[in-house]
Amino acid sequence: MLYVRPGRLSDLDALEHMARTAQPVLHSLPHDRKALEARVALSEDSFRAEVDFPGEEFYLFVLEDGASGKLFGTASIVAAAGYSEPFYAFRNDALIHASRELHVNRKIHALTMSHELTGMSRLAGFYIDPSLRGDAAAHLMSRARMMYIAANRKRFTPEVFSLLLGVTDENGVSPFWEAVGRKFFGRNFADVDVASGGRSRTFIAEVMPSYPLYVPLLPEAAQRVLGEPDEHALLAYDIQLEEGFEPDRYVDIFDAGPVLTAQVDRSACVARNEARVVHEIAAADARSATASATTYLVSSNRAGDFRCVLAELPHERAAGAPLASAARAALGVQDGDTVRCVRLHQRELDVDSETGTDNPQGVGP
Repeated sequence: MLYVRPGRLSDLDALEHMARTAQPVLHSLPHDRKALEARVALSEDSFRAEVDFPGEEFYLFVLEDGASGKLFGTASIVAAAGYSEPFYAFRNDALIHASRELHVNRKIHALTMSHELTGMSRLAGFYIDPSLRGDAAAHLMSRARMMYIAANRKRFTPEVFSLLLGVTDENGVSPFWEAVGRKFFGRNFADVDVASGGRSRTFIAEVMPSYPLYVPLLPEAAQRVLGEPDEHALLAYDIQLEEGFEPDRYVDIFDAGPVLTAQVDRSACVARNEARVVHEIAAADARSATASATTYLVSSNRAGDFRCVLAELPHERAAGAPLASAARAALGVQDGDTVRCVRLHQRELDVDSETGTDNPQGVGP
């Protein structure tokens, strides 16, 4: 069974492999082993720390196969983006240019460099091994972070954001970077992307334009990709929309990728959260019950040791959380413990409510 847990120093070899092979670059996982070790150690310290408000904490999660012990993915949360240096993005603005004499009043789309996202909690470093089939593991890896936030509200800001990869071609060339960034840096996108450290380096403010960029003056290819996710980021984009994230007025300062934001209180993992009591169920009984159940994110946080899995549960909260031994072992829970449960595909439930159907098997549109 696949489950999500906090990363630890014993995972260093597997995390180093992910850092070196992941595309696009994972800013949360440095290529240098010593720097990576320091990052994982910071994560371990962050999970152990008593936190009353978000600061420099960094939380690294991994996706593990309980049978083999192999790691198949990683994702992270930055408690306060740009804690030591501002976090930069372009803000979408509309500037008015008007002349009473000429009877002209035009609203012009412009991009202004901003660090207003600084200090906000950020979802980052999402990676899934390409060998995994289907989307379920990706949903688990990505949304487990919101399950952790739901259980540890003081550690994070009331609003969180995520920055997704912007459009690039088959050679990794970004039309927006070629139109803007290259003019100022004179370097390839990939080189500056790695050096930026996740968009929190002072050289961004030193080199990038401080005055608004008028979008109509950009090449058409650059205009078309503003706020659009790359095809490799579409799954992550859809998963976050499912969670309740929405495109905001910001785009990435390098490739114009979308910035998604969510009010934590309105996110699925908080607003739709159910506390259920675990009770044991045999594997054979679990298989027979699947036909009348649907998939839930199920998480535990016993003694701060966070775990999250996908499990088939009955719709009725009163039925509790009947879990087979593999799920109980992955979560580290036993009969009578309480777990957090959120239906994986909330859109299906919303459609059911609108149409008045029961849809007991959770079949989507």
